[in-house]
Amino acid sequence: MKSNKSARLVTSILVLLAGLSSIVVSLIIDILRIDFSFRGSMLVLGIILFFTGLYFIPTQKHHKAIINVIFLFPLLFCFAVTVIIPFGLGLFYSTTDWNGIRMTGFVGLKNYTDMFNEPSFLWSLIITVVFVIINMIAVNVIGLVLAVLCTSKIRAVGFFRAAYFIPNLIGGIVLGYIWQFIFNNVVLKWTLDAFNYNSSMLSKYNTGFMAIVLVYIWQYAGYIMMIYITGLTTVPTDVIEASAIDGANAVQTFFRIKLPMIASTITICTFLTLQSAFKQFDVNMALTNGTGSVQDFMGQYLSNGTQMLALNIYNTAITKNNYAMGQAKAVLFFIILSIVSIIQVRISNKREVEM
Repeated sequence: MKSNKSARLVTSILVLLAGLSSIVVSLIIDILRIDFSFRGSMLVLGIILFFTGLYFIPTQKHHKAIINVIFLFPLLFCFAVTVIIPFGLGLFYSTTDWNGIRMTGFVGLKNYTDMFNEPSFLWSLIITVVFVIINMIAVNVIGLVLAVLCTSKIRAVGFFRAAYFIPNLIGGIVLGYIWQFIFNNVVLKWTLDAFNYNSSMLSKYNTGFMAIVLVYIWQYAGYIMMIYITGLTTVPTDVIEASAIDGANAVQTFFRIKLPMIASTITICTFLTLQSAFKQFDVNMALTNGTGSVQDFMGQYLSNGTQMLALNIYNTAITKNNYAMGQAKAVLFFIILSIVSIIQVRISNKREVEM
């Protein structure tokens, strides 16, 4: 019995080491760019051998932990490949002069200092913050109002729910071009006939920014409405009936009972709207492509009056072929978004406790 256990241990260790060796060799081949067509198969085989050897190691104490690691590995591996490793590479490339293909040297924090001396980037950052504040308030208020209406006793509630939610199913690029046609033709014709205003709403940065806000609210309010409907339907009916018996009217019931009881739903919705508004890209690109004249900002003329932060990063990397600067902006974007999200969630959770 003891000899069988020893033989199993030796076999497991050999299989584990063989798998580890195969992984290391395949990675070295890939890093050195050696022409070997089976390096991918070698990597997969090495991973399989490594975990097979790990699984069959005869130990009772750590066997459960080993099984947990094996089952979690596919998820952890995908997360590392798609999130952790690219983020680490992004931090690295942001300190170089990388042009998307190769780099010639390190520049340190030069990309970070240069972007804060770039008026167009600072303008994009400012209007993004304004856009987030406006939409986080407007979308949640409108979504909550629609949710209250769609949970009331009116006819064809299902139709109204579907009608309000449908805009969220339309892709942002398609949505942007549809509304571009509306603003350039329907709205322009109406304003021309009514007020003799012969300029499209998208031709100026201030009205173009308002157009993006309107389209975003129209698209996203229905989605937030559905989440609020879920929260409102979970409010116990006996509590509402008790408030009615105590003489509370509809307004008092909503603000004193329903609203505090859906505090967690409000937290979720504000977090979602904050994240989505910060990352606004597709509608911005399709609707205005960031155009709009700003006559004087920090002593310079800007042509990107409606270009928000995500589109500014895209244009820096792709259009201007400055990938290192674009990566530095993306890192800053990540830091800002993370800090704001953490602060918002902490404040919302504190409000939940108070309610």
